[in-house]
Amino acid sequence: MVAAYVGGPVMSARDEILGRVRAALADVDRQADVDVPPAPRHEGGPEDVVALFLERVADYRAVVERCDGSDLEERVRAALPSGASVVVPPGLEIEVPGAVVDDGLTAVELDAVDAVVTAARLGIAETGTIVLDHQPDQGRRALSLVPDHHVCVVRADQVVPDVPDAVGLLDPSRPLTWISGPSATSDIELDRVEGVHGPRVLHVIVVG
Repeated sequence: MVAAYVGGPVMSARDEILGRVRAALADVDRQADVDVPPAPRHEGGPEDVVALFLERVADYRAVVERCDGSDLEERVRAALPSGASVVVPPGLEIEVPGAVVDDGLTAVELDAVDAVVTAARLGIAETGTIVLDHQPDQGRRALSLVPDHHVCVVRADQVVPDVPDAVGLLDPSRPLTWISGPSATSDIELDRVEGVHGPRVLHVIVVG
């Protein structure tokens, strides 16, 4: 910790910074009303909201497509790598041939799995974010974090315009995972590295 002697007690850098902040705010009227502009709202209809969601998800370098319910299972199979080992949550209502149902697989066992297929709680159009609340069709959090390839199925009627709409529908007592594209980070030179703390590939299928 950096400290400076100012002719009295030793003052830490933190104390000095906070002192300057207090001095700068000394003449601020804390009782004054502040006009907060309303957050912009998406004015389009349901189809516009879904189209925006597809666009935003693609911006994150995720693979995104839309299909009808009749060919969903075929699209899911096509989205999985050839010969991949696959795990699914116990409540998933999509037939994935050869998939292992998660019954409490260990981290080591999950790490040996290539891909996972889950449903979602909702999608947010404005940010291209998918939210899981880990109901039986989504599985526990580790399922969406450990396998390298995540195929996520979102129904068109689950897509909401923006974050306030999403928050109003979510149960804060449940574990929530917010996914905006595949896992990625950058080093000091801004070189993008994917898959450091989650799937390197996110494939989103919007149904309906």
